[in-house]
Amino acid sequence: MTGVPASATGGTGRPASGGKLAAAAVNQASLWNIANILTMIRLVLVPAFVVLLLQDGGYDPVWRAWAWAAFAVAMITDVFDGHLARTYDLVTDFGKIADPIADKAIMAAGLICLSVLGDLPWWVTCVILLRELGITLMRFWVIRHGVIPASRGGKMKTLAQGTAVGMYVLALTGPLATLRFWVMAVAVVLTVATGLDYVRQAVVLRRRGLAEERAAAAAAGDRPA
Repeated sequence: MTGVPASATGGTGRPASGGKLAAAAVNQASLWNIANILTMIRLVLVPAFVVLLLQDGGYDPVWRAWAWAAFAVAMITDVFDGHLARTYDLVTDFGKIADPIADKAIMAAGLICLSVLGDLPWWVTCVILLRELGITLMRFWVIRHGVIPASRGGKMKTLAQGTAVGMYVLALTGPLATLRFWVMAVAVVLTVATGLDYVRQAVVLRRRGLAEERAAAAAAGDRPA
């Protein structure tokens, strides 16, 4: 007789079941941290932004100002949720999946709505969205070989895209309308340039990974039985 409860020794008593339920509750609670809540808010803001932007045919300055406010809040939460998750060790599987989806959803919603309204050429929307989709697929292509870290150019691209789309959402006229054209032009150039650089890094990473795998396989084959 050891005096140790069966639950602690891997027994099948009821306390073990309770321990598993408690652990599951703790894991579930970890989902509701501030970083994930901000991501959820951003996801909810996507349909709200679309509804506000398209009210009264999409050309009412007041509704567009409200749409801009929703877009601005979404972009601000994008800045903070990732930082909070990394700084305070709040990274979860949900956040890893939901954060990039929320990022792309709000940007895609803005670009598509602006093109539908005729404010933004469709080719601009297609270039940006195809780049984002292509890079996402490429991440899966090289993920077993490693992860390509976010570059300064990528962060500038995101900032330029967010600023440009925000300016197009507002009913701007005069010099500001001209300025937003050039901000969007910068965003498109950065989108293409950083996309090409990502492709280059992905190809290099995959080649290096394959070379290391071949070298490891050759070394394993040379070992004596």
